[in-house]
Amino acid sequence: MKLSDIADNAGSRKKRMRVGRGIGSGKGKQAGRGGKGQTARSGVRIKGFEGGQMPLHRRLPKRGFNNIFRLEFAEINLDRIQDAVDAKLLDAKATINAESLVKARVIRRARDGVRLLGRGELKVKLNIEVHGASKPAIAAVEKAGGTVKILAPAKKDEGEAA
Repeated sequence: MKLSDIADNAGSRKKRMRVGRGIGSGKGKQAGRGGKGQTARSGVRIKGFEGGQMPLHRRLPKRGFNNIFRLEFAEINLDRIQDAVDAKLLDAKATINAESLVKARVIRRARDGVRLLGRGELKVKLNIEVHGASKPAIAAVEKAGGTVKILAPAKKDEGEAA
């Protein structure tokens, strides 16, 4: 084999169609853009236009709304915390909070705070600081002899006047 023998597979590289290069090319005159008017021009097109029929996005009813002040919590269940303690990723004697959970890679990011949910059960006494907790989760932690401290959720925009 020589360097000059190396070649692409047949048909692997297709030359691009050069439009507007005469009638003999098969893509001359209007270059595949149809007739005249707005759609023949570059950069202009009526998005969602259906030929004068009421467009789909206007036929459908408006529904719901997005609350801009909504807080997104990172949710974690008790069984995940217990697994992390068993795997020695979390120290049972130290306070468990958002930073320690992220550091132990139990959650990826804290978002607007951490919310504790009640799936699973705890076998060790833990002191947990979270931004929210369900009633069953608090009951399960206190049953194991630990405490749950609810922190005030972090505000989304500090500088915005209400």
